[in-house]
Amino acid sequence: MARRRRRRGSQATAGGREPTGAPTPAEAGSQILVLGLGRFGGALAQELVDLGFEVLGVDVDERLVQGHAELLTHVVQADTTDPAALRQLGAGDFQSAVVGIGTNIEASILTTAALVDLGVPNIWAKAVTESHGRILERVGANRVVFPEHDMGQRVAHLVSGRMLDWFQLDENFALVETVVPKEFVGMTLGDSGLRARFDLTVVCVKPAGQGFTYATAETVLAEGDVLVVAGRQDKAERFAHMT
Repeated sequence: MARRRRRRGSQATAGGREPTGAPTPAEAGSQILVLGLGRFGGALAQELVDLGFEVLGVDVDERLVQGHAELLTHVVQADTTDPAALRQLGAGDFQSAVVGIGTNIEASILTTAALVDLGVPNIWAKAVTESHGRILERVGANRVVFPEHDMGQRVAHLVSGRMLDWFQLDENFALVETVVPKEFVGMTLGDSGLRARFDLTVVCVKPAGQGFTYATAETVLAEGDVLVVAGRQDKAERFAHMT
């Protein structure tokens, strides 16, 4: 897919005008639809473009649409809660859509429901509360995300300063990035017995001043090396606290 960003004119549905600037149905199958270009939706849409995807961004706010005109492949001003407007945009031809609307819960739910009715097979939706998330799931969202909650949870694990990064893969399984504990400096990974002692797998190692590399039994652990370990959340965090 092309990574080049192209500006497309934004059009409103007000006054009965049909929105233009949207991709054709043939193009839409390889693109991602992002509805709501606030802080979450806008940042997500820009990152998708940087990753090589073509993105159609839609928002009812003309200011947000104009602000993303140079950043996204296509931008359109339209009411995302209006099934007719979404149909005119060819929303039903997209394989994936993200509903980035959060503060207006009613608009979030109506937009998600409209996408379900149009047959979009893969719908991600942002939620701001647990009850909001449950409703989104009930109306048909395939995946509900809680950006504020997830980031707060991540920061809570990092704020102690003992972990460099933390990522939860499952309810009780996490990846933790941390510095090699002093007692293992100078040992090979195989001789350290980390896996047997902590029931963890060292996924990769980043020597000081270098990039990450795969960890092997022969990898020598040096002072300042960064490890990424995978395992049960409590065990991974206990290991990180050794630093």
